[in-house]
Amino acid sequence: MDSGRPIYRQSASRLTVAAHLFGILAFILMLVWLLHYRGGIEYHSDNPDRVFNVHPFLMLCGFIFLVGQAMMAYKTVLSRRVVRKSVHMLLHLIAMVVGVIGICAAFKYHDMIHAEDVYSLHSWIGLATFCLFCLQWVLGFFAFMFPRAAPNTRARMLPWHVFGGRALLYMAICAALTGLMEKATFLNLKHHRESRLINFIGLFVLLYGIFVDLTVGLARYV
Repeated sequence: MDSGRPIYRQSASRLTVAAHLFGILAFILMLVWLLHYRGGIEYHSDNPDRVFNVHPFLMLCGFIFLVGQAMMAYKTVLSRRVVRKSVHMLLHLIAMVVGVIGICAAFKYHDMIHAEDVYSLHSWIGLATFCLFCLQWVLGFFAFMFPRAAPNTRARMLPWHVFGGRALLYMAICAALTGLMEKATFLNLKHHRESRLINFIGLFVLLYGIFVDLTVGLARYV
């Protein structure tokens, strides 16, 4: 069993590099889109579009990029378990805080333009993901950090915790992709350059999630 570990570690290392590359590309293209094409990012602006731009930026940073980093940090960083668990928990906590601000920006934008809230598939998936993510974090904190559940309970919960984290990452990606499609449809971009830029953002977000999941699945650090 141990003889396979070097292969897993080498594969996970290469996949982690690819995951970071796709994540950074998605982040850069998101900034290009929001700053160059959409007029900037400002939560307290009088311009509804600038307020809205806070939403995709923070949701990408928090619920996709930071969550992926938290998952990879726990599975691939060579450090003591308590350090990896602490970093894992802290990055997820930051993602939650960032997510709250991003969701508030979307509601504020709807209020400014007098639009209905929570009517689209994107919003349903996004809010469901956020609520389940918070539940996952709370259960994980009390079961694995403080005060910690009994060893048998932790052993039974661990596979579900891992599966839940990976599923929530894909749910966040689904929310991001449906949100990008929804925005492109509202803007009626069709074959405009901005439309192709949005497509590349979605593609890199999806590839980031896939390579994060592969990294977590192939890493065998314990």
